[in-house]
Amino acid sequence: MSSPTFQPASSSSADETKVRALYQQLLESWNERSAEAMAEPFAEDGITIGFDGTELIGRAELASHLQDIFTNYLTSPAPYVAKVRSVRFLSPEVAILRAVAGMMPPGESDLDPKLNTHHTIVAVKREGKWRIALYQNTPAQFHGRPELVQKLTEELRQLLS
Repeated sequence: MSSPTFQPASSSSADETKVRALYQQLLESWNERSAEAMAEPFAEDGITIGFDGTELIGRAELASHLQDIFTNYLTSPAPYVAKVRSVRFLSPEVAILRAVAGMMPPGESDLDPKLNTHHTIVAVKREGKWRIALYQNTPAQFHGRPELVQKLTEELRQLLS
């Protein structure tokens, strides 16, 4: 599978670059269907809250759950196209990355607006290494506001060209 499309980093901060790299690794691993690689950037006790609300705690549980998805999913999971909206540091050891993402289902040539999502990562620096402490994948459905769904989809489509 191809690598996800990303908005270039706007900061030269070494720590910001490392936090952005965690997110890039996460999405590239999803797109490549690699459960172990997707779990690797997480802290040992890292938490994932999936698109459907599933909560997973720890690298081992995440890798096992993803392996099941990648092995038993009827079709390949749709690859991500993503744009980092911000990276904000709460302290020198804690950062929040906010992004939006869309997915192009296998065999399709366009994003599926029903799969648009907000991604939030809380990253922590432990012993000099950045890790994901929390990854939340929230559907961007904007209930009752279809113009916002369309606006986000158009923003993400621009990354495809």
